[in-house]
Amino acid sequence: MRPPEEPSAPEAHRRNRPAEPVPGAVTEPTASTARLGLLPLRVEHAEEMAEVLSDPALHAFIGGAPHTPRALRARYERLVAGSPDPAVIWCNWVLRERTDGRLVGTVQTTVSGEVAEVAWVVGTPWQGRGYAVEAARSLVRHVVRAFPVRTVVAHVHPAHHASATVAAAAGLTATDTVLDGEVRWELTVRR
Repeated sequence: MRPPEEPSAPEAHRRNRPAEPVPGAVTEPTASTARLGLLPLRVEHAEEMAEVLSDPALHAFIGGAPHTPRALRARYERLVAGSPDPAVIWCNWVLRERTDGRLVGTVQTTVSGEVAEVAWVVGTPWQGRGYAVEAARSLVRHVVRAFPVRTVVAHVHPAHHASATVAAAAGLTATDTVLDGEVRWELTVRR
């Protein structure tokens, strides 16, 4: 799963580009996890998130390189401005580990009409603990409850087995569609 990227960044994932939504959008998840607090992304998170996302291994499937704290801060300033398209809602949350209060990753969604695209990233030191699964499940539940979507989508590199496991645990199913070398995963929402 690709980490959050803004639309203009060259290494940005073309489909998952969420940021804090425009005013009036729902940003607070209605279901949190037992071990993680999901907090709306703020510019002030940039320095700590630069450390969380600093491992070059996080970019193995997405390309690019980790942002410096200064570059991430500038990026977050642009992201929190919201989508330039009023028909699109961008939402990003940071994941705060409840026991020690540290940020450990992010989840995000872009809602456009009846489709919500989701993504997640957990920093290398916190991987393998189930945080991505908890956060992705919470995100999908929130998106389905808060927005009138019919489809939830994620895009996962076929060799990124950990992200595929997270997508499946969040209720998505792999499709035969491959875009830019990534498999499209979907959940059809029954209303």
